[in-house]
Amino acid sequence: MHSSSSSGSRLCLRSLFSSLPVKILVLSTALVPFHAINASKTPAHQFDSVVNSNKLTVVAVKSPTTVFEEGGHLHGFGYDLVRNYAKNMNVKLDFKTVSDDATALKMVAQGKANMAMTTSSISSIEARKLTSFSATCGDGSSLSSKGLNANLNWVFKSANDPLSQTASNFVCNSKQSGAINQLASFYNQNVVEEHFRDNIHQDLSQRLPIYKASFQRSAQQYGLDWHLLAAIGYQESYLKPNSVSPTGVRGLMMLTSSTAKAMGVNNRTDPVQSIEGGAKYYDKMLSRFEHIPMPDRNWYALVAYNMGPGAVQKIQNSIRNQGKDPDNWVNLYSYLEHNKASNGRYRQALQYVTRIRSYLEQIKSSELVNI
Repeated sequence: MHSSSSSGSRLCLRSLFSSLPVKILVLSTALVPFHAINASKTPAHQFDSVVNSNKLTVVAVKSPTTVFEEGGHLHGFGYDLVRNYAKNMNVKLDFKTVSDDATALKMVAQGKANMAMTTSSISSIEARKLTSFSATCGDGSSLSSKGLNANLNWVFKSANDPLSQTASNFVCNSKQSGAINQLASFYNQNVVEEHFRDNIHQDLSQRLPIYKASFQRSAQQYGLDWHLLAAIGYQESYLKPNSVSPTGVRGLMMLTSSTAKAMGVNNRTDPVQSIEGGAKYYDKMLSRFEHIPMPDRNWYALVAYNMGPGAVQKIQNSIRNQGKDPDNWVNLYSYLEHNKASNGRYRQALQYVTRIRSYLEQIKSSELVNI
């Protein structure tokens, strides 16, 4: 379900704030807490509703650009961006998915949602007398170059509502800081090249049925999503239980000798033991970062599965020393990306977590889920 706003015009920072000095524009959202902006005396403003209820209700249609559901948790470029906006406002996010954009727009028009994320045409948005702006602050190439829909918009009921104005500021500040490009890079739909996708699908079709029951059993034991465990297994060994790396890591889940021993695995080439050991270890990694909300916790745990939790915590310390939030996935991803040229482990970790995310989505969005 998605919607837009009253004037029917596209919201643009340049037109909204052209009369204000640049310094005021840059500092406005940084110096004035959202809750301190008393959105006007009119209770009809969605900003008032969000502040009073301490909840931002957002509606969207599931798509590779907006949101993807994994094991009861949501992730995706659009979802992560709006989640960060809600966090910036210091309110809870109530994220709803609907079957089509028309329903989303209708919900915003009726006041049943504070905003929508949609790829609807501008004419469709304006026909409902709603307002919108680009979810990339006009930098559509940051999405299109990564296989995402460059026409993603945030839609509001009114351009005069402080909610749409602060949201526009947030998006454009995110563009300037590089956060939008980092999110787009992580959710890159081209991370697996087109000519490899048929091979991956064939591999999974042949091997996943053999180990599906083991993935499901171990996932149930530790409260995990079996599709995610399968994606980890495919990244680690292509689901080949006799795989061995040059460093001696072995088995379907590619456990080191010490990790296997700690997880109670006696035979690393036994796929049942390997899957159970990998699930147990991944669950331990999740526990190490239990203070981080989903879906970020999944990505932190995957990097830790690949590099070790100590390495992740060292990176977090470096991020903290930069004055940034060490528990925000965008910041961890950005640190790895920025330093990958000088550290091969960082490059490997980036590829590792990004490919698992891609394999997970491929498994869950195809007939493989019913194998």
